[in-house]
Amino acid sequence: MDLPLTTDTMTRTTPELPRYSRRWDAGTASLPEARDAVAGLLARVRPAPSARTVQDAQLVVSELVTNALKHAPGPFTLCVEVVPDPVALRISVTDSSPHPPRHRPPDPERVGGHGLRLVNLLCGALEVTPLGRGKRVTASVALD
Repeated sequence: MDLPLTTDTMTRTTPELPRYSRRWDAGTASLPEARDAVAGLLARVRPAPSARTVQDAQLVVSELVTNALKHAPGPFTLCVEVVPDPVALRISVTDSSPHPPRHRPPDPERVGGHGLRLVNLLCGALEVTPLGRGKRVTASVALD
């Protein structure tokens, strides 16, 4: 007995990866809002990252947003998104200053100026992309 063959076409959709984006004018950014956005975004990731990973990501966001606030006239944009392979949280801050961030020599007596060192320790690398008007600074935090 011959059975009719049918072909089912199944479309597989990949769920959207969590993403957050916010633009601020000069001097209007909210560090607590940026940190909360990271925590909220990471709360939607499965499996959930550890509390330490969430804190590390919040620290990186704080440092990058603070640098934009201190060293660029504004406006600036924060974009935070989960990326696959390997799973990481990519954090990008685009600002209006054409000057790349400067690493300052270590000085345990100095207050401030240690943020980029912390970002490098937590992320391993910092990517700076010059743009027509300003730059984009990007760091990635591995999600465990």
